[in-house]
Amino acid sequence: MKYQAVLFDMDGTLLDTLEDLRDGVNLVLERRGYPQHTLEEIRDYVGNGAGVLIRRALPEGTAEAEISEVLAEYKEWYRVHYCTKTRPYPGVAELLDKLAAAGVKMAVVSNKPDAVTKELAKKFFPGLPAFGQRDDVPRKPEPQMVWNALETLGVSREQACYVGDSEVDVATARNAGLPAVIVSWGFRTEEQLRAAGAATIAATMEELWAVLA
Repeated sequence: MKYQAVLFDMDGTLLDTLEDLRDGVNLVLERRGYPQHTLEEIRDYVGNGAGVLIRRALPEGTAEAEISEVLAEYKEWYRVHYCTKTRPYPGVAELLDKLAAAGVKMAVVSNKPDAVTKELAKKFFPGLPAFGQRDDVPRKPEPQMVWNALETLGVSREQACYVGDSEVDVATARNAGLPAVIVSWGFRTEEQLRAAGAATIAATMEELWAVLA
């Protein structure tokens, strides 16, 4: 195999979480009389964590106190309903099985809250270490979560690869010193990924496997 370890982003890479994110955002916005957002609008807003998602979903100029309250309501809702419609993308389980059979170590690195990241990984990818956003670790594209994952796996940066689906992931891999494979089935178009600097893009699970192998 080309790499001893592969680190995966979660939302838009391994899991299609978009409908649950949309439902949660629209619910808290509706409660306060704000306009609702389409799935495609939410797709554009995600990638930098819940705080940025809510800030983008609220009208420009919303007071900071209001943003904080809406964010707290959203987090409370999502803590309970984070896995109503969420599901792995087709072929993910098979890809992970092939990597495991080849002796590749894997982990999940996500800007979702750490507890939710771990619960989703436990449900859909048992045995994979999972690292989510915590107050004491800066979120991606800062590289610390990636380095923490590699330390846990016992693999150096030179022997690892990072797989994601957004401009945040392109920057994360670059900041962490890892080669990146960016998938185009997630939350960004290929054009957006190219514009963000993605050099290697996989459109299918077969293409991703070919690059990793």
